[in-house]
Amino acid sequence: MRVLHHDPYAPDDDLSTSVGLTTLLAESDIVSLHVPLNEETRHLISARELALMKPTATLVSTSRGGVVDEEALLHAVRAERLHSAGLDVFEREPMGTELSPLVAEPHVVTLPHIGSATEAIRAAMVDLAVDNILDVLTERPARTPLPGSPAVPSAPAGAPS
Repeated sequence: MRVLHHDPYAPDDDLSTSVGLTTLLAESDIVSLHVPLNEETRHLISARELALMKPTATLVSTSRGGVVDEEALLHAVRAERLHSAGLDVFEREPMGTELSPLVAEPHVVTLPHIGSATEAIRAAMVDLAVDNILDVLTERPARTPLPGSPAVPSAPAGAPS
């Protein structure tokens, strides 16, 4: 299988070839998205990008909701300009009682944001949480600090030093 990737920070390697996004979309049978959601990636896949894809292609997104323009995706699938899609994330989460219209599309597989729900991933998440707690309790920087939190927490007032 020929594997293409688009990542400005990852050159070619033994497993895949780095190409521009336009080439990747036009030549791929399956496009799998693995990006964070930020201003650069919001609606990274919109009507323009979907129009570049093969009508036989499948789009898979396990990134973050908002990376794919869901309205454009819905139109592309309904117009058969894209064969199918698999989504584990949505622009609005949790959806609640008002589900995305993509949920009812026969060529779209949707999951309720459970792509990371494996035993190994959940065990690693617990380990990381425990490591963070131990770091903070021993006045070391947390491994995954919250934005805006101090690098090293100060001891509570009255605590022994």
